Amino acid sequence: MTAALDAGRRVVVLRTPIASRRIGVRAAAVTAAAAVLAAAVGVVALTLGESALSVPEVLGALAGTGEPRARLVVVEWRLPRVLAGLLFGVALGVGGAIFQSLTRNPLGSPDIIGFDAGAYTGALLVITTVGTGVAATAAGAIAGGAATALVVYLLAFRRGFQGFRLIIVGIGIASMLSSLNSWIILNADLNLALLASAWGSGSLNAVTFEQVAVAACVIVPLAIAAACLADRMHLLELGEDAAAALGVRTGAVRVALIVVGVGITAVVTAMAGPIAFIALAAPQIARRLTGSAGVTLTASAAVGALLLVASDVLAQRLFAPSQLPVGLVTVCLGGVYLIWLLIQEARRR
Repeated sequence: MTAALDAGRRVVVLRTPIASRRIGVRAAAVTAAAAVLAAAVGVVALTLGESALSVPEVLGALAGTGEPRARLVVVEWRLPRVLAGLLFGVALGVGGAIFQSLTRNPLGSPDIIGFDAGAYTGALLVITTVGTGVAATAAGAIAGGAATALVVYLLAFRRGFQGFRLIIVGIGIASMLSSLNSWIILNADLNLALLASAWGSGSLNAVTFEQVAVAACVIVPLAIAAACLADRMHLLELGEDAAAALGVRTGAVRVALIVVGVGITAVVTAMAGPIAFIALAAPQIARRLTGSAGVTLTASAAVGALLLVASDVLAQRLFAPSQLPVGLVTVCLGGVYLIWLLIQEARRR
C-alpha cells in the first residue's frame, strides 16, 4: 500500500507529453493576485495627471473606442510609462531572485553587489564621451554591468563559489564604482553632468514606446531563459556537491544564471537608470507571501511589477504637479525595508 506524502502545502500537478510539474496552490494564487493588482494599479496610473480621466474612459481608450483626446492622453502619453513600470519591475524581480538564489542570502541583489553601479559607470562613460544617444547609452550600461559582474565573480571565486564572499566583494566594488561615478560627474560638462545626475536617480518620466519595445526584445528572451534554468537554480541551493550528484553542471549553470541576471537588470538600468530596492525586496516579499522555502521567479516577477508601478504612482502624485524620479521613492522604501530585514535577522539569533 502507498500513502500520499504530505509536503505541508497544497500542490497541483500539471502533466504534459514532455514533462510534469508541481505548482503550489498558494504560490500560484499569490502570483496571480500580484499580477492582477499590478495591472489594476497600472490602470489607475493611466487616470492620473493634469487631464484626469475615469477608469471607463481609460479602458475605452485602450480598446480604441474612446474619444480622440482620451486616446492621445492614455495611449501616447501615459501608456509607455506604465508599460515600462510593469516590464522593468518584472525584470528587476527576476534578476533579484536569481542572485539571491545563487548567494543564498537576502542581500544578494544586483543593486547591493555592484552590478547596477557598474552599469551606471558604463552609461556615464558613454554619456560624457560619446553622447546621449539611447542605443549608445544602453550598450554602455550593459557592457559596464557585464564587466563588473566578471570582476566581482573572479575576485570572489576562490577554491569554489561562496555567496557570502560574492556579496562582500560586490559591496566593495560598488563603493569604489560609486566614487568613480561621482568623479566622472564632477569633471564632466555642466549640462552633461546635470543630465547624468538626473538619469542616475532612476526615472520613468521620459520612457518612450521605442525604448519599451527595445527593452522587451531583450527582457522577454532572458526571462524565458531564466525560467528554463529555474529547476537547476533551485538545485544549486542545495549545495555544490548535492547539485552535482543530481546531474547539474554547477559551473556552467551558475555562469548562465549570472549572465541572464546581469543582462536583465542592465537593460533596465540602460533605459531608466539605476532603480534600487525592487530587486532586493521583491523576491523576499514574494517568498514570505508564498510561504516557499526559497525565492521563486514567477512570484518575484509579479511582486516586482507591482512594487515598481505602485512606486511610480507615488513618485507622480506625492508632490504633484512636480514629479519625482521613481528611484528616489524606491530608495526611501528600500531603506525602511532593509532596516526591518536587519531587525528580523537579529531576532533570529
